[in-house]
Amino acid sequence: MADSAPTTADFQPTISPEPIPGGQGRAAAVFRSLKHRNFRLFFSGQIISLVGTWMQNIAQAWLIYRLTGSSVLLGVLGFVSQIPIFLLSPLAGLVADRWPRRRVIIATQAASMLLAFMLAALTLTGRIRLWDIIVLATLLGVVNAFDVPARQSFLIDMVGREDLLNAIALNSSMFNGARVAGPAIAGLLVAWIGEGWCFFANGVSYLAVIAGLFMMRIKKTRAAHDGVSPIEKLREGFRFVRHTTPIRALLLLVGLVSFMALPFSVLMPIFAGRILGGGASAYGNLMGAVGVGALCGALALAMRQQLRGLGNVVAYSAMGLGVSLILFSASRLYWVSLAALVLAGLTMMMQFTSTNTLIQAMVPDRLRGRVMALYAMMFLGMAPIGSLLAGAIADHVGAPITVALGGLASFAGGLVFARKWPAMRAPARELVAAQGMVAPTAPPDTSARPS
Repeated sequence: MADSAPTTADFQPTISPEPIPGGQGRAAAVFRSLKHRNFRLFFSGQIISLVGTWMQNIAQAWLIYRLTGSSVLLGVLGFVSQIPIFLLSPLAGLVADRWPRRRVIIATQAASMLLAFMLAALTLTGRIRLWDIIVLATLLGVVNAFDVPARQSFLIDMVGREDLLNAIALNSSMFNGARVAGPAIAGLLVAWIGEGWCFFANGVSYLAVIAGLFMMRIKKTRAAHDGVSPIEKLREGFRFVRHTTPIRALLLLVGLVSFMALPFSVLMPIFAGRILGGGASAYGNLMGAVGVGALCGALALAMRQQLRGLGNVVAYSAMGLGVSLILFSASRLYWVSLAALVLAGLTMMMQFTSTNTLIQAMVPDRLRGRVMALYAMMFLGMAPIGSLLAGAIADHVGAPITVALGGLASFAGGLVFARKWPAMRAPARELVAAQGMVAPTAPPDTSARPS
């Protein structure tokens, strides 16, 4: 070996330095991050809790629609439940970088549980009113603003660098597995026994994830209090993103798609009820179709062991999402709509999971919470603004045209990103190498465990 230090050209973008034994096959690689005890506890608790979360999301939107029949109020519900993420994410990222992330997540999960029980109590006793739903949804949005960046940043604490790509993909597959089961269960429960029991079941489901978090064994990390003011810490995160072209471009595309394309979900009750002539069960099935596609996309990414090519996946997925939404907006046939939504879920998850993975591979550990907070701001925080706008537009021109416009915007954004990304590959590789997220590929026998 030469004495000179390896350069970016000596590295291939692969997170896992140890190849999966041939006998196990690629399918076995999908679940490799579950070898970590902490991640197994997290995974098992979260999948139960997320089913409950999706049940509540579906039941809450259907309750609003049943009480008012208004597309504008569906947009308002989407807005108030997620706008706190847009407003509070920078502060939440600072919290995730300064305090133990497990404690932050325990606090947010406990608060979410209490809010779910409050919503259940009001609904089951027949005292629920429109503004009760809006206020509780807003409070849950505040909690989620602190939960999302802490949870995203916590993944590396559970699995380390070598299995981070797989953990992100499995985390996404868990989220979307719940997206499949939650709406289907909610559709049945809403039709049979009403929305209140969905809210109650969601409250109970939080006990699983809280128990798993308490059972974890996490190494204590040193506090990030270094005398620098919180305002300067916030500025540091913004400066890093502003001056890091690949991350900035990824976040801008996520923001565009979240603002223009993702609000299709808040209009789903209109498609289920007015356009396709169904009810709560049809609504649950349509949302479940999105989850089926998203689960397939997340599992496909979980099989990957390399970062190479993910930039192209981001671009083509945004374009594919646009095509699928245009098809869905034009469909008046139930099964065609389901097929279009499966494709929408697949491409949506491929884009967002690939973006999450690339950003986490490029960001330094000391900035991870703040940068992932900006990712949450673009991914989840832009959607409520788009939801409010989509609800208003749909009230004037109809839900199909509104969804088609979002699809066109997503396609255009993906096309522009596809043309710009080749010029950003080299700086992206340098960032990945600087974070120790890559391993030498030549000679083969020199691959070693990360220090």
